[in-house]
Amino acid sequence: MSAQPKLMPDIEGLAHQVDPLSRRGFFLTASAAAAAGYTLAAGPVRADAIHTDTTGLTAGEAKVKVYYARPANAQNPPIILVAMEIFGLHEYIKDVTRRLAKLGAFAVAPDYYFRKGTDLTKITDIPQLMPIVNSKPDAELFSDLDATVAWAKSQGGDANRLGIMGFCRGGRTVWEYAAHNKDLKAAVAFYGTVVDPPAQKSLWPKSPTELAPEMKAPVLGLYGEADQGIPLGQVDAMKAGLQSAGKTFEIKTYPGAPHGFHADYRPSYRKEAAEDGWNQMIAWFKKYKVLT
Repeated sequence: MSAQPKLMPDIEGLAHQVDPLSRRGFFLTASAAAAAGYTLAAGPVRADAIHTDTTGLTAGEAKVKVYYARPANAQNPPIILVAMEIFGLHEYIKDVTRRLAKLGAFAVAPDYYFRKGTDLTKITDIPQLMPIVNSKPDAELFSDLDATVAWAKSQGGDANRLGIMGFCRGGRTVWEYAAHNKDLKAAVAFYGTVVDPPAQKSLWPKSPTELAPEMKAPVLGLYGEADQGIPLGQVDAMKAGLQSAGKTFEIKTYPGAPHGFHADYRPSYRKEAAEDGWNQMIAWFKKYKVLT
């Protein structure tokens, strides 16, 4: 009997997802998915994954290890960081970046795992990914995000209208960065874990729940009721911590939605929850003057 590596809470929800449609040819083959720029470790890729074009945008790779998109010829656009999942800068994350640019933002998705020298989008097995991404210290993560903001500012972005959003592990990053950066205006976390495994304590000193009293920006948390990796009890504890600390936040839970409900390239995608969550995010960024 072989022992399977224990998955982190933010990945556990993915591991239990059932693909009820794959037998009907609804998903891309692995080779086609890779050619389209999607990660393979996240499982089968939906054939109808959303694609946002670059019309009216300037988009591409930058030497600071980011993917960015911004409105072409825009003057001083707001900066929104896109905190990726553990799967690297694959097509879904790039598309989200373009979607934000279509809203008027200078959107930047940093590849904060680049020091590992491995293209995470090419790894096919989640247990192979975990030792790589779990070795990233929070202190280094914050430094990378701060450097990304500085780069975007140097390229004409408005750091006075700074936001961050992210998914899964990137959702945790959102909570953590909201406690780190006093200049952040607003943050949106899609199903980001709020309780860290004790084994990560040396690299991740405080979990989002422990950082609740230190939040420096309004945070919107979007969670799925059926997320098997992030129990609602943990979300409720986070909510209680923020309330007792007098912080500005909102947490919305979607009935029946699993982990990854916004990921339109995976079987976890739930259109209604994804679209509502996206609209909630836009409203949040507008409310706190990141977007106009």
